[in-house]
Amino acid sequence: MEDILKGRVIWIFDEAHFDIDRVIGIENIKETNMDNLVKVCMKPFEEDFLEKIQKGDWIVGGRNFGYGHPHKPPMLVLRHLGIAGIIAESFSPGFYRGQVADGVPLISCEGILEKVKRFDQLTVNWKESTIVNESTNEKFTYIPLPKSDKNIIDLGGHIEYLKKRFASEQKVEK
Repeated sequence: MEDILKGRVIWIFDEAHFDIDRVIGIENIKETNMDNLVKVCMKPFEEDFLEKIQKGDWIVGGRNFGYGHPHKPPMLVLRHLGIAGIIAESFSPGFYRGQVADGVPLISCEGILEKVKRFDQLTVNWKESTIVNESTNEKFTYIPLPKSDKNIIDLGGHIEYLKKRFASEQKVEK
């Protein structure tokens, strides 16, 4: 993954304990067709969301983001639409584990809800654990990910991580 990620804040879920399944509606959590998921994505929140989203945009959330039974389709469709990742006050443990395994950049940043507003332009330095809100010229740090989690995300998810790990172990055994 790139060290510098630039994108806008496309949406802010400012409530605590946000259930990611609400992005597509609970009735669609078993949907696997991406075209159908795109049609329902964010409809409960903003009818024309799809017209506003751009590749590299960020979702911002409050405490315990991803609470509930995090299913894959909501994040799959957000990633398909170009979301770079999620910056939240904190993450639900189940959501965090699942999204790291899928290679989604997750950033825990205390006070993020007070530091950004919708459509602010952000520059995230993944290597140095800093965010610059280019719209306000404010720079702040975030909690660095554990090295193992960062490695998984950097490689694009657990499958690529395991391929690399087992390939290096096989070389050592020979």
